[in-house]
Amino acid sequence: MDQLCTWLKASKFTVVFTGAGMSTESGLPDFRSAQAGLWRSKDPARLASTHALQHNREEFLDFYRMRIEALLSCKPHAGHVLLAEWERRGLIQGIITQNVDGYHQQAGSQHIAELHGSLTTLSCLVCEKTYTAARYQEENGWVCPCGGFLRPDVVLFGEALPASAFEQALNWTEQADLFLVLGSSLSVSPANWFPQQAKERGARLVIVNREPTILDDLADAVIHERSIGEVLKEMDLAMKK
Repeated sequence: MDQLCTWLKASKFTVVFTGAGMSTESGLPDFRSAQAGLWRSKDPARLASTHALQHNREEFLDFYRMRIEALLSCKPHAGHVLLAEWERRGLIQGIITQNVDGYHQQAGSQHIAELHGSLTTLSCLVCEKTYTAARYQEENGWVCPCGGFLRPDVVLFGEALPASAFEQALNWTEQADLFLVLGSSLSVSPANWFPQQAKERGARLVIVNREPTILDDLADAVIHERSIGEVLKEMDLAMKK
């Protein structure tokens, strides 16, 4: 832990990469865990794809209304809050996230690249007007006044990652001298390319994840079987001594 604190304090450009483990500590279910991943009982090709959006809209709606209900029932945890504080203190320069919950923003972080979009807003397929996700909880809340269908602003299966978020993530990755992965299995491409690229360009790579990842052997430090919030709190206390 002392070594991690030393690296963080010495780093001129630190990038944080967050995955599902960051969200599950807030109480949200994840997609790929062996125990409770949503995809164990749901077929993403049917429920979270461009095909479902166009041809299986009833189940698409049911799935995303369920996800938004869970999103609205939870909130950022201490780890989110600490990352926002570290950003204000100049300890981290950017957050690249696979998550769509918007909890980094709610906690106060400003510099975020959302690789998979956001579940916090909806957009009309016809007029492109944007609404908050809470509208999905209203009766017929998925219908825009113009008559168009409101879809969540997430990246669906069959869609490319948003270019602006990808470019921002790439820019930060290329500048990083410390790359901190929090709660990602690093099993999804192209998102898992960023920590590899950071390491290849000379950054120190630190992975904090409850289970082993495919990039553990590449990392300079790995922490398993601990919550992200606990690790960040311990680091923060050590830096303040």
